[in-house]
Amino acid sequence: MPELPEVETTRRGIEPHAQGKKVTALVVRNPSLRWPIPGELAVLLKGQTLRSVSRRGKYLLLGFARGHVLVHLGMSGSLRVISIQEPPGLHDHVDLQFSDGTGLRYTDPRRFGCWLWAEGDVLTHKLLVSLGPEPLSEAFTAEYLYQRSRAKKQNLKTFIMDSHVVVGVGNIYANEALFMAGLRPRRAAGSLSLPKARLLVGHIKSVLAKAIAQGGTTLKDFVGGDGKPGYFQQKLLVYGRGGEPCRVCHTPLKEVRVSNRATVYCANCQH
Repeated sequence: MPELPEVETTRRGIEPHAQGKKVTALVVRNPSLRWPIPGELAVLLKGQTLRSVSRRGKYLLLGFARGHVLVHLGMSGSLRVISIQEPPGLHDHVDLQFSDGTGLRYTDPRRFGCWLWAEGDVLTHKLLVSLGPEPLSEAFTAEYLYQRSRAKKQNLKTFIMDSHVVVGVGNIYANEALFMAGLRPRRAAGSLSLPKARLLVGHIKSVLAKAIAQGGTTLKDFVGGDGKPGYFQQKLLVYGRGGEPCRVCHTPLKEVRVSNRATVYCANCQH
């Protein structure tokens, strides 16, 4: 599943090729995504200029004078820049076409993403209004995380992956940040001390910032390529390395399921 760094990489990849362009057509080949694409969306967008390409959590927000299109990549989706003459593939469900002959093509084999329309303040949309702070923003602080964790019996990994607590800390990055902070994924969130919260927040910010920066080297993939950013290419410390030696102490890493997600940690380094 595309996580926050992959969605931000997508945003940065398409923005310079789409912002400021006039829409000539929205071609919907299959409206049956997670939620049906509104039937009136093509009429609403025709003739409008794409003013902004922004992001909230894992949602891409395409801004127009009359409202916003909310795009979610779901489990398997991608968005890339194309020539509108490029023939569509089997899973190319939506094209947003521009007057200069280019467009944005949405591909989604599992059809679990979305294209929705919102008027007014997009941040008050029901899918966005209850989201927690952006992890790289000044609002996401150790004090905030510490206060939110008080009396929580929920395990720490699930807690930091809750988008109502903080957006965008997906499975890969939760594994990595917890290891770097020396915290076991199954410990109770309520046991988090303020000093440990400072460590954890710092490492969450660090691992996400590095992943976004790494994604910046693959932006060319969004023009004429497959539109799929590679996952964080920095050498991962724990994720996907169950049974292998810890890179710090060489103890074999343990792999368990936490909230039905693959979870890898070091029993010696994490407490």
